[in-house]
Amino acid sequence: MSVAIETLLTSEILRPARYLGNELGAVHKPWESATVRWALTYPEVYEVGASNLGHIILYNILNAQPQQLCDRAYLPAPDLAAKLRNTQTPLFAVESRRPLTNFDILGFSLSYELGATNILEMLDLAGIPLTWQERQSLIPNPQSPIPYPLIFAGGQTATSNPEPYADFFDFIALGDGEELLPEIGLVLQEGKAAGLSRQELLLDLAQIPGVYVPQFYDMAADGSVYPNRSDVPERILRRVATPMPAYSIGLVPYVETVHDRLTVEIRRGCTRGCRFCQPGMLTRPARDVEPEAVVEAIAAGMRATGYNEFSLLSLSCSDYLALPAVGVEIKNRLKDENISLSLPSQRVDRFDENIAHILGGTRQAGLTFAPEAGTQRLRDIINKGLTNEELLRGVKTAYEQGWNRVKLYFMIGLPGETDVDVLGIAETVRWLQQECRMKGRKPLNFNLTISNFTPKPHTPFQWHSVSTAEFERKQALLKEEFRRIRGLKVNFTDVRISAMEDFVGRGDRRLAPVIRRAWELGAGMDSWWESLDRAFAAWTEAIAEAGLTWKYRQVENGEWNLFESETQNLYDAPLPWDHLNTGIDKQWLKDDLQRALAAATIPDCSFEGCSHCGVCSTDFGHNIVVPPPPIPNFAGHFVPNQHRAQRLRVKLGKLGEMAFLSHLDLMRLLDRAVRRAALPITFTGGFHPGPRIIPANALPLGATSSGELVDFELTRSMNLEDFQVALSAQLPADLPIYAIEAVDITTPSATQLLERAVYTLSLGVIPSDPAAIFPGLEAWQAWIDKVLSETEIWFEQTTKSGKVQQVNLRDRLFTLQLISSTESQNSPPPTPHPPPPSICLRYTGSCRNDGTLLRPDHVVKMLEQVSGQELQLLHVHRENLLLANPDT
Repeated sequence: MSVAIETLLTSEILRPARYLGNELGAVHKPWESATVRWALTYPEVYEVGASNLGHIILYNILNAQPQQLCDRAYLPAPDLAAKLRNTQTPLFAVESRRPLTNFDILGFSLSYELGATNILEMLDLAGIPLTWQERQSLIPNPQSPIPYPLIFAGGQTATSNPEPYADFFDFIALGDGEELLPEIGLVLQEGKAAGLSRQELLLDLAQIPGVYVPQFYDMAADGSVYPNRSDVPERILRRVATPMPAYSIGLVPYVETVHDRLTVEIRRGCTRGCRFCQPGMLTRPARDVEPEAVVEAIAAGMRATGYNEFSLLSLSCSDYLALPAVGVEIKNRLKDENISLSLPSQRVDRFDENIAHILGGTRQAGLTFAPEAGTQRLRDIINKGLTNEELLRGVKTAYEQGWNRVKLYFMIGLPGETDVDVLGIAETVRWLQQECRMKGRKPLNFNLTISNFTPKPHTPFQWHSVSTAEFERKQALLKEEFRRIRGLKVNFTDVRISAMEDFVGRGDRRLAPVIRRAWELGAGMDSWWESLDRAFAAWTEAIAEAGLTWKYRQVENGEWNLFESETQNLYDAPLPWDHLNTGIDKQWLKDDLQRALAAATIPDCSFEGCSHCGVCSTDFGHNIVVPPPPIPNFAGHFVPNQHRAQRLRVKLGKLGEMAFLSHLDLMRLLDRAVRRAALPITFTGGFHPGPRIIPANALPLGATSSGELVDFELTRSMNLEDFQVALSAQLPADLPIYAIEAVDITTPSATQLLERAVYTLSLGVIPSDPAAIFPGLEAWQAWIDKVLSETEIWFEQTTKSGKVQQVNLRDRLFTLQLISSTESQNSPPPTPHPPPPSICLRYTGSCRNDGTLLRPDHVVKMLEQVSGQELQLLHVHRENLLLANPDT
């Protein structure tokens, strides 16, 4: 049974379109056709989850499997979460709109140490017991069918140290999921066909390399983890897969997301060997994608999605040697389409004019470098592999190529750091500003992010201990120093976040009750600034209740320092993640730590000699480095075609669930539809050219319409029918095109000619007495007549500037008439949830874009004034927009 989301997505729910599951690229497989039903459940709000590349890739791969379907669910925002609880509605998957309990398996992405509280929130909203022990105890018979979905987690945090979260999951998927998840699906399919119990199914899953079933392992007193039965592996292998760029093409959300662009992976893994970097250690070996596959995926993806921006993704894009050639080739192919390229943080030592060319253009992308440390000595300790000369050369190249502001990442609290190193961050910024000066230009400005180093499992620094008290002292040092530097914006990571990350990230199974209690006390969305105070208070209380305050105090004060303490016994002690085989040899991590103590560096084994970390093998593969192809001649940046050959005025509808799209969402949708249809749209000029798609007026969120007017200006004339066929093919069914006409390009646009609008309103009465009878048609007609007989009905409104104005609403009302009522003597039999009685009105009112307009709520206010009743606006439908004659 599907959830009736139309009863949930009422006016108080913000951005309702994120819960619809009707995006371009969404897969709607028939429920009955699948024997295994997945739900990928992303424990963040939709805007974060729907733009996550791993989420998109796995969704596409699972839906490509025969007899299996994959749906999606996201953490609801607090407003919808409260409504789900108040109405006792279970959390649902967005496409099928079925409760999550209807699925066979739920897969959570755990890529952040504090993200588990969001997972518990989603499980609770779904009505699923939080731990595997509870889920198992509720099975009446061990041999009975599975009453709850199997719950598993994947992602970087799950792969690095799943122990603090072990109680919450039936199994953990370690490493890359592209091949692992289909294997899990086949085992589930066979297990369901054979009628296996939950325990038998989990035992079968435990035989798959990369699947860790925590209940088949116990924790010893020293924190180590070992099997509690002989038929499961002693150590669990991390899975490694080859990147599949073709599966990156998929979902195109209607709402703006965090990464609102096409993203294609060009390289997986990093062998730079930065000693603080967990992703670099957990994704080895490095695997380049063939340049032609990247180019084809982006070219096909941009055509299929209509995005105006794409991103090339890697831990270190600059180490993809084909980057300049690939970037130039794509920019050349898409030269006339106003497409921009963005790159994540990249190696400053590899930034040159070739990369600057592919990033530049009409929408110059931001530029981010990560020196990490402020002195050469400390960069050598962390094996950053970056000299001062390379740093200056890269930043200076950016300045010379037109960038006026560059973002830099630094860390404080690194092993071996002194106050000289901390203050070296400020000295580095001063030096770069002094060196980057040109006549006629302002000095280079910087945005700095100063994060607090937290040691991570599977890195050489996993034995280090940080001190939050030292973080605070060093932040104060830098803040004082930064006051003397102009052209600088600085963001410091909150020390409390770092402390919680460290406490949980290197913990063991004793932390599961702490995580659960923190969630019960209100922790959630812990990485969001507005939730931080509440989350920190919840975590602190949960730690105290668990009797682990002493352990947290070690994080506050610093338990040890690798550069000051004798820690040999510490190196030999078992770690909670030793039973996970990531390919990195533990002895190599110890040896590399000793090299760090001596400030000795090691080379990047993708391009120089092997560092003997232990990864390269038959289990994990070897580095794959693609030689750089020749760089094509750069055809130049996009030049907007501003020629206006034809203006087409389109009348379209906004029906059904499209009513939940905001005006900005609709404009973004139309832009992408025009791009997919390859229509010859005219662009504006200026620094940020945009398509000349001009709506007559914005429709309120939640309102439907059968009379929207949008002007499209084209660089060449088109046959009207051809234009309609091409555009309609790229629009959702609930955005129908009713009519198209060609209008003189020299006349004012529809937005300038707009005078009036015709609306249909559905209204109800909020009774002061529950026993009150709904007013009859005669009463409503009397109220309408009273409104029409008035010459003045005043309303107080506040302008955007805060000025209070008195407005005569009656001057803006031209017609008002009663259409129908749902209250009649022949009404249908009562239902458990009958709709409230209502009436329908039609009115014509001012609708000019200079602010002279009569909104639907204005009509409600007028009727309330004459009736003395409190009215409820149930629905708004715009029938028509009326334009002035351009010749008068």
